[in-house]
Amino acid sequence: MTASNPTVWLTLQAHDAPKLIDYYIDTFGFVLAARYGQGETVDHAQLNWPHGSGGIMLGTYKPDAQWCREPGTAGGYVVTTDPDALYERVLQRKAEIVRPLDETDYGAREFTVRDPEGNLWSFGDYGGASPSAA
Repeated sequence: MTASNPTVWLTLQAHDAPKLIDYYIDTFGFVLAARYGQGETVDHAQLNWPHGSGGIMLGTYKPDAQWCREPGTAGGYVVTTDPDALYERVLQRKAEIVRPLDETDYGAREFTVRDPEGNLWSFGDYGGASPSAA
């Protein structure tokens, strides 16, 4: 593993995984890296965030599976260098805005969207505090 390999991934399950994958690609700009399964069943999919490292791993909801996550209960924060342009993109695609683009008290520009399954996604230019800030 190199320093550029992601070490943290958001994982979730969806009632309609193919539709959610298409939504993430079209609305947010994620890139499909892998998809396994047949027909409408997604056993595993990986979507990469093109403006950094990391992304999403998701699949079709399987209530009896060992690693089961209830659809619509996830939340994630995605760093983007241009939250204004991404906000315009999600508005054009008629995404459900939960929190409009705004400045935060910690100096970031952020907004929050609810995806079709109910998961919350915040996008902004806050890259996190440096390790020395703790």
